[in-house]
Amino acid sequence: MIKFLEIIGQYVLFMGSLFSRPERFNVFLKQSFHEMYTIGVGSFGIVGLISLFTGAVSTVHIGYQLIGGLVPEYLIGRIVRDSNILEFSPTVTCLVLAGKVGSAMASEIGTMKVTEQVDALEIMGVNSASYLVLPKIVAGMLTIPILVVYAMGLSLIGGAISGELSGIISMDFFIKGLRAEFIPFSVNFALIKAFAFAIIITSISSFHGYKTEGGALEVGQSSTRAVVYSCVGIIFFDYIISELLLA
Repeated sequence: MIKFLEIIGQYVLFMGSLFSRPERFNVFLKQSFHEMYTIGVGSFGIVGLISLFTGAVSTVHIGYQLIGGLVPEYLIGRIVRDSNILEFSPTVTCLVLAGKVGSAMASEIGTMKVTEQVDALEIMGVNSASYLVLPKIVAGMLTIPILVVYAMGLSLIGGAISGELSGIISMDFFIKGLRAEFIPFSVNFALIKAFAFAIIITSISSFHGYKTEGGALEVGQSSTRAVVYSCVGIIFFDYIISELLLA
């Protein structure tokens, strides 16, 4: 417990250090655009593939439960829509990004730390935490919600194609279900979760990378811890946000 509280304290101090000596705005902007490209463009393929199959699988599972019952057929489309927008797209996408983006951030910063590049920045009077980490956090906050919206659309497309090909539900009935009793707040809720998860992924991964000491073995351990702690944080705050906004 004491070790956990110590880590929390170090994390809070680390986040505070990001704003102690901010870098020049043009430098910050350049770094942020570079990170946005790395996080966003580099993740479109894996996010798209997972979203398509998540939507397809959810249609098959929900159709298996409801087909031949007393409920209208179009409800399959409605349930697939709500489950993907509210939960699968933001949470599964961010769990995948925690593994892909989070481990890369931790490894990058950890390697710079053990090779004393971070110390060199500090000697030159640069706030290394602000220079290396803050652009990653801002880029994640802007890019990851866009990836979640992209995942929502592809998951519904995957669900519609799966329903048509498997014969569970026709495309027309699926689209009718997508339109039935749609609540716009569902999208806002998903974006709130995506925004929070983006902060969790980027800040926790950068923190573990920045605290790396030793050599190549410790870089790998920091990368592993970054992914594990990010995933735990996503699951924990998924419950907290859902309890606050949906209960």
